Amino acid sequence: MSDCQHEWEMTNIQFGFVVFEKCFHCNELRTYFSVEDHPILGDVYREGDCYWNRMANAQSIRFDLVCKKCSHIESFSDLMGLMHCTGCLPDCEVDVQRRKLEAEKTWIVVAFGFLPKAKTEPIPQEKLDILSDYFNLKRDTSRSRIKVLPFNLIEDLSRCRGDFIHDVDMLSQELPKERKPLF
Repeated sequence: MSDCQHEWEMTNIQFGFVVFEKCFHCNELRTYFSVEDHPILGDVYREGDCYWNRMANAQSIRFDLVCKKCSHIESFSDLMGLMHCTGCLPDCEVDVQRRKLEAEKTWIVVAFGFLPKAKTEPIPQEKLDILSDYFNLKRDTSRSRIKVLPFNLIEDLSRCRGDFIHDVDMLSQELPKERKPLF
């Protein structure tokens, strides 16, 4: 590992959609990233014994992080999206962590990988720490911090009511010239 105190910035930015597909044969769910303007919902096709149906899509962004000091690039091709925990399931480990860290002014963000691979190969903790560092880089951390947790802490995704985080200008396929202030 490098001795560099990394200063991260986004690179290789792609705007698009995460597409959710379900097979009515095996009841599996899978996701992938698409740069199509609007992936067609309801599209059905067959792969082997599986009949895949596009069920939903959500705006997303793909990116890598590059260190401004040493030029190290950290790939986040395995990151599907980030979710805000709404505290919908009090016994969920993410909500337990959210309540515990709230007292320390640390806010939780949940990182999701692409399904089904992410179920067996979640995003490694080192990469979650890098994301946390990136989100805290330009914050006044004396006021609050961000901590990125893995989605596999959510025991039952079918009951989770968390909100996926969408970026400003997400629907545009063009990179914004300048970021507008939120307020």
